[in-house]
Amino acid sequence: MGLSSRSAVAIHALTLLARWDDRSLTSAEIAESLASNAVLVRRILGNLRDADLVWATEGRGGGWSLARPAREITLYDAYTAVEEGPVLSRHAHPPSEACEVGRNMQALLEVEFRDAERAMEERLGKTTIAHLARQVLAIERAHA
Repeated sequence: MGLSSRSAVAIHALTLLARWDDRSLTSAEIAESLASNAVLVRRILGNLRDADLVWATEGRGGGWSLARPAREITLYDAYTAVEEGPVLSRHAHPPSEACEVGRNMQALLEVEFRDAERAMEERLGKTTIAHLARQVLAIERAHA
């Protein structure tokens, strides 16, 4: 399937919620920050809720909040909440067994792709949403 923009949207939304952790944010507020459609944002937030990363309150003053501290949510958590399947696409159909490259390429690529995906998972698992929120604030202070 390959990596989609859902991960970026999810991480952005989580970082926004961490930045304004003293209040709930509406889907419209999150969509505005993303310059995106509120329906798409609600879909992503639903995935994040299903993964116990956010929760929603209804009614006046309601909205979305982090379900646990930002320091306990990694980028890998966000990724797995919204993405399905491997990051790197495999052959859509089996290559030719009559060709020496075709006979061997799937197995060779599987090893390489899986190692690359493991490295990505490890890297995303080291960065927390709290870290990104701190970086946002530091960049903003430097520009002020």
